[in-house]
Amino acid sequence: MANEIEKFNAIALADIEKINGKTDSDIEGINGLEYTGATLLKGIFGFGANDGGNVGMSNLVNNVGVIASDTSAVGTARGKIAASEYGTGTAIFGFGDSDSGRTGITNLVNTSGVIASDVSAVGTATEGRAAANYGTDKAIFAFGDTGSLTSSKNLVNNSGVVASDATGVGTVRTQLCATEYGTDTAIFALGYRGSSPYYLGMSNLVSNSGVVATDVTAVATGRYYPAAVKYSTDKGILLAGAAASTDGYNTNKVSNSGVVASDVGGVGTNRYGMGACEYGNGKGIQAYGHSGVANQSVSNLISDSGVVASDTSGVGTARHRLAAANYGT
Repeated sequence: MANEIEKFNAIALADIEKINGKTDSDIEGINGLEYTGATLLKGIFGFGANDGGNVGMSNLVNNVGVIASDTSAVGTARGKIAASEYGTGTAIFGFGDSDSGRTGITNLVNTSGVIASDVSAVGTATEGRAAANYGTDKAIFAFGDTGSLTSSKNLVNNSGVVASDATGVGTVRTQLCATEYGTDTAIFALGYRGSSPYYLGMSNLVSNSGVVATDVTAVATGRYYPAAVKYSTDKGILLAGAAASTDGYNTNKVSNSGVVASDVGGVGTNRYGMGACEYGNGKGIQAYGHSGVANQSVSNLISDSGVVASDTSGVGTARHRLAAANYGT
């Protein structure tokens, strides 16, 4: 106890000032000296496709993992879209398939979760990409389908500006997933390509300067349209997807050095085309998707030890081929 008191006494005045004005529930998180100064992240699910076509709506997720009802669409409705955090507390949706074809447009998300209007395309119009945060405050979009499968990438700086196409490495593919892991690195994994084997379990690591590495031999069961999210402070998890067999609902943990673990059976509705993002402090959530029979509006919380919970009844329009990112400070 003396040790803990000494640590408390050493807290800077600026930290104490941050505590002022907090609610009782906020203060409860500080009891026992568990307060780390970490932000309680929120999330946003956006865009996607339902039975009526592509949509532009979004659903916010608060810092305890509760999904809000639909927010009216802003920006071009599209599916097969990707999203990532960038900067400090902001996010970006980009690329995707609109009713008139593939796009390169992006939509920024501010620290309150408001999606901005379309930003004109930079880079080749592409669908089925994945995106992740890297380098603590930047983002990367990579892989996808431009009319032919690609491994090209577009880096996003910490003010949300998307760079022109850069040459990619690794097996060209689409409908894959990506997540941050470690403290400032990322991983792309899984996906679909147009020749046998169609469903891929391989991965590609991304350095803290946005360099994508060559393929790492598959450990996971090959599948496409999975989701992925960071959990704890430095790990990731690959979630579900559609596979050649009916058993696509596996998960694969990613260590803080980017090593993908073998399959673990999934929990909840077996589906593909979900979104996933962080919330709270070290937790994740996956939601929506398609079961192979119908669009879904269910979610699954992911603990800070990477345990996927059973289904929670959905809120908002059932859809798939959407994306999600965390935001907020």
